[in-house]
Amino acid sequence: MSNASPLLSVERLTKSYGGIHAVRGVSFELRSGEILALIGPNGAGKSTCFDMLNGQNTPDTGRIRLLGEDTTGKKPREVWRLGVGRTFQITATFPTMTVRENVQVALISHGHQLFNLWGSASGFATAEAGRLLDLVGMGSYADRACGELAYGDLKRLELAVALANQPKLLLMDEPTAGMAPRERIDLMRLTARIAREQSIGVLFTEHDMDVVFEHADRVLVLNRGTLIAEGSPQEVRGNPQVQAVYLGEGLVYDERHRKGASA
Repeated sequence: MSNASPLLSVERLTKSYGGIHAVRGVSFELRSGEILALIGPNGAGKSTCFDMLNGQNTPDTGRIRLLGEDTTGKKPREVWRLGVGRTFQITATFPTMTVRENVQVALISHGHQLFNLWGSASGFATAEAGRLLDLVGMGSYADRACGELAYGDLKRLELAVALANQPKLLLMDEPTAGMAPRERIDLMRLTARIAREQSIGVLFTEHDMDVVFEHADRVLVLNRGTLIAEGSPQEVRGNPQVQAVYLGEGLVYDERHRKGASA
């Protein structure tokens, strides 16, 4: 990795709810163009971390810096305008609008335009919306109603929407949840290619270990709100503590099987 200053710096984030520690002193860094996975069992604190980074939740203690600017406690809208995109487990789109119009709505917001979204979106930034849809392989679907799309295509559309504000950092909360295995691979390969071409830092949560180990540059492992491991996929895969609390015998990655499958 480059020796340049980190894109994102997280310092000792802590969050409690009624005496229950959801996140305990979590610290890490993420650099431009790097793909970082945040994994852990259910209830480990992954979503709470994401919500604090995105401004949906305020940490009890700790600091978040994006390109050197302190974003701790900023509202989601302020964080978004600084260059943070986000996708969610459940897609958030306008089903009665076309695929192109969904992207145009995001572009309107990014451009600080004051429009009646449903009345004016169709005529705004048509070329840029088309470029983003082509980027994610959805150009041929531009005029279709969003509500008609298959789930995998909705995930691609959501990625295009997240890219509309030209993000420096992309937060992806279980981006492949509910997708077929082939679709998962394709979506993450697409995301990784775009991120590296455009130097976008990506932080994603994921339960599919094949996705994590194939695409992440580094992996963070949370358990009960505490960061218990950090390193390359190979290092995390072989960490006995990670295997004990999360991966388990049935999910430990078999490198020999992987090599055989890719031969």
